[in-house]
Amino acid sequence: MNSVLLDIADGIATITLNRPQALNALNHDMARALRDAAEHIESDGSVRAVVVRGAGPHFMAGGDIKTFHAMLATPAAQRLADFEEIIALVHDAVIRLRRMDKPVVASVHGAVAGFGLSLMNACDLAVAADSAYFTLAYCHIGTSPDGGATWSLPRLVGLKQAMEISLLGDRFDAQRALSLGLVNRVVPAAELEAETLALARRLAAGPTAAYAKTKRLLNDSINRTLDSQLYAEQENFAASTATEDFAEGVRAFIEKRKPTFRGC
Repeated sequence: MNSVLLDIADGIATITLNRPQALNALNHDMARALRDAAEHIESDGSVRAVVVRGAGPHFMAGGDIKTFHAMLATPAAQRLADFEEIIALVHDAVIRLRRMDKPVVASVHGAVAGFGLSLMNACDLAVAADSAYFTLAYCHIGTSPDGGATWSLPRLVGLKQAMEISLLGDRFDAQRALSLGLVNRVVPAAELEAETLALARRLAAGPTAAYAKTKRLLNDSINRTLDSQLYAEQENFAASTATEDFAEGVRAFIEKRKPTFRGC
């Protein structure tokens, strides 16, 4: 069974974490498959929006602790090399999700733990089932976080809250995640798939070239001064006006109709 499934239809790429019998816990095979899926989507011009989801009753319960336990039998040097490879693979996936031109939506339910929380944070938007629960959890196995958690959490929730989430590893519910700004929407569990698909379709029908510029501007703003950010906005806005999507958007506004964007 493939540990990650990739489906592309109607401009929407869906990445499904597919180890439901193990709560979609991360192992070496899944790390590589996730990286490969992100790499494929990043270069696929037909993809206009991306959904990341989990098969079965959970999104992802973090790392596969049973696999970690088996790895304890290997020499420390080999164990270090094995873990470095796994982390390098998932970090590659995180970077690709953050930098790709397409908007990425996490659709989460059940356990969102460890790297599952890091992966959700790497996505641009997140929709959560009201039954979802969250924990960073790394402290419970004596490790520091990975997957970009220590980069994303302070930016999303502030340093004090990030410290609490990271150092205590307490579980919290979907409403708490919403109040912290970790997710954008909380919906009844039965409506999660439909709500996610509606959002993905809306994004796929939007001005994806402008979305790409907007995503880069927002991601890069953290490291820029106001002056440099204003200059970047100037450049990107001006470049947008040379696109067919801009012309279509202006015409549609004047003609009082819905625009048909093509991402160009």
